[in-house]
Amino acid sequence: MSVRSRKTLLTAAALTAGLSLAAVTPALAGASASHATRAAAVSSAQGDPRNATQHVADFYGAYIDAVWATDDPTAAASAKALRGFYLSAAAQKKVAAFEKKEHADGILFAQNVPVKWKVAYTGSGMGHATNRVTLTWGDGPHAQVSLIDVQSDLKTLKITDLKRAG
Repeated sequence: MSVRSRKTLLTAAALTAGLSLAAVTPALAGASASHATRAAAVSSAQGDPRNATQHVADFYGAYIDAVWATDDPTAAASAKALRGFYLSAAAQKKVAAFEKKEHADGILFAQNVPVKWKVAYTGSGMGHATNRVTLTWGDGPHAQVSLIDVQSDLKTLKITDLKRAG
């Protein structure tokens, strides 16, 4: 094959790939108007992997995303992996015992998935930080809210305890 033929072939392949990407990108970006609307509401995000409150927020954000995605066949495995990474062994056992007894999710203390979550630092002592997780169940003025106190080890950042807050 001549050099000119190779250049022509490579140019055609690059052009085809570029046009394909240009055609697919808007379709993927507009796949869900509701997701695009919600994404536009969040203008920026940041984090610090050394911060216990951020660690709890990262866990709840990723965990809720995983359990929310019921149409994704990998979601259950992702939720389980998140538990293994973020929770201490003792906390995992406590969560499993709650789930067996209550037939509900031991991270959310519920059988369904909240639409919003918020994490706020509430204090620390004896090598642990405590954060209050606020879960919002629905939209509008009558949305239900539940509170969970989450304790984390300051050295490992692992979640060591979760309990319903009053």
